[in-house]
Amino acid sequence: MEKIRGRIMIQINSFSELKDAVSGKDKAYLLLYKKGTEQSECAFGHIAEGSENVEGLNLYYADVTVVRDIHTEFGITSVPSLLEFENGSFKNVVKGCNNAGHYKALFEDAVYFAEVKKEGKLQKRVTVYSTPTCSWCNTLKTYLKNQRVRYTDVDVSRDPKAAEELVRRTGQQGVPQTDINGEIIVGFNKARINELLGLQG
Repeated sequence: MEKIRGRIMIQINSFSELKDAVSGKDKAYLLLYKKGTEQSECAFGHIAEGSENVEGLNLYYADVTVVRDIHTEFGITSVPSLLEFENGSFKNVVKGCNNAGHYKALFEDAVYFAEVKKEGKLQKRVTVYSTPTCSWCNTLKTYLKNQRVRYTDVDVSRDPKAAEELVRRTGQQGVPQTDINGEIIVGFNKARINELLGLQG
């Protein structure tokens, strides 16, 4: 176990240990990295910084030069890679070294959604199409969080297929765009979002 800047990242030594660690957890993350390499050390430092002060986060790490049975299990061919698990199942991977803000947003969203899920709120399916540099996107996402609305965030700057699909559906390239049960809202149209989700705000 390693404590970095106030955040405990737990070392994993085998695939079976990882399975036990992520079992039964709403969300968990594992950083696969290679100690001593520039990109891996960059990711390790930024993840430690991004996870600071995020309570209730399940965060693990494994050095692929020591632990050889995890990356093969999930078909990971390059490190650093941050693996995301949901209810014990592998869901997603974030490759390379991203800035601390990117990791912070990822971790905060995970903890927030776990809390909302525990409250047992039923709601419409909401997907926000955004980019990290878009101020209106961040305003929209902050508004949804404050209203306790669960949503899926799709970063179109990292997902060209999603960007193409969005343009095909709406004819618009700009973000944010929000899909609420199949209806697309372009921009931050608070009145329409409130209407579709039954919010007061």
